[in-house]
Amino acid sequence: MSDPYFQQLFAQRIGGENYGKGTAIYKFEKIKRAKRKALADYPDRTLIDFGIGENDAMAPEFVREVMAQEINKPENRGYADNGIADFKEAVAGFMKRFFGVELDAATEVNHCIGSKTALAMLPACFINPGDTTLMTVPGYPVAGTHTAYYGGSVYKLPLLAENNFFPDLDNIPAEVKEKAKLLVINYPNSPTGKVATREFYEKVVKFAKDNNIVVVQDAAHTVLTFEGEPLSFLSVPGAKEVGVEVHSLSKGFDMIGWRIGWVCGHPLLVQAFSDVKDNCDSGQFMAIQKAAAAALGNEEIPKQTKTKYERRLKKLVEMLNRCGFKCEMPGGTYFLYTKSPSGIEGGPSFASGEEASQYLITEKSICTVPWDDAGSFLRFSVTYVAADEAAEDALMEETEKRLKQVAWKFD
Repeated sequence: MSDPYFQQLFAQRIGGENYGKGTAIYKFEKIKRAKRKALADYPDRTLIDFGIGENDAMAPEFVREVMAQEINKPENRGYADNGIADFKEAVAGFMKRFFGVELDAATEVNHCIGSKTALAMLPACFINPGDTTLMTVPGYPVAGTHTAYYGGSVYKLPLLAENNFFPDLDNIPAEVKEKAKLLVINYPNSPTGKVATREFYEKVVKFAKDNNIVVVQDAAHTVLTFEGEPLSFLSVPGAKEVGVEVHSLSKGFDMIGWRIGWVCGHPLLVQAFSDVKDNCDSGQFMAIQKAAAAALGNEEIPKQTKTKYERRLKKLVEMLNRCGFKCEMPGGTYFLYTKSPSGIEGGPSFASGEEASQYLITEKSICTVPWDDAGSFLRFSVTYVAADEAAEDALMEETEKRLKQVAWKFD
């Protein structure tokens, strides 16, 4: 079958004339295929899914009630463009109460249609061909992908256990720093679960000033902080002079799928984001913004969400340790990032986290996500569906039974 005439027209950023012809399989597609195989091979065995990275609960009822009311108001029917005052003021109030951060709602806050879109748009504000974005790995790749789209490059900063899962900013080559415009960080970190310290953020501020770099801190999991009090990058002196923080209502407010978040920080940086955004979307539906504003004003939602996922993580850590894994409670997020087994006594060896993950899915019907960017690790998410604590305990019990059927090896 011959190629369509437009095969030669695809942009190089997505593969050029070879687009659609590659044989490489994306990590999550491999997981999906393995899940289908496990379901086909063991139809009577329930698939235990620790791979899902999204909240299992609906948004709180009162938030949905606000939404129901707002969708029927004619004043909410139009384009929201760069957002409504109600949402921006709710954000400013939340940042003040939760982190002690003072923001001008009119100039230092703008909404985004989920934090993913903000991370996709921010490189457009700074990256020209030949520029560099510094990014921690493992992590969320969107800002790096869009850096490449604009002709830039990504310099990866591995998050290693020996560095306490912080990037090594001291040993970045001088020639890399000269071309760097952005430093993208993410704390509490997904997937490692590491939380930032004030000292680390102070170092980031100094690094940015010394090297003329803008900081983008992805704070999507900040509400889910278990180790100490939640810490905003912008609460550190000088931070607002060098960057922005990107927040989301998905993780901490059970508003997965609503696509609402915000960018806050230096007013000129927020304005640059707003100008790019103006050419990408026409704003999130105003009824969603108003429901989100109501959620931000409720102190109980983030408390309840945090309590649930912290409880589930503690159960998971205890269970995995009983099975021979070497786990510790993460400082934040609803992810557990743990060293991958290297094999099974008397059975196969695993050269990577991906091989271990595939074995768990196909042989034990236990789904995890592998990370091999900075060592071989598995990510367990506690966003599995469970109606109550009894259901959580039953799921832990069944997982433990399956894991204890073999003796796991760890190098």
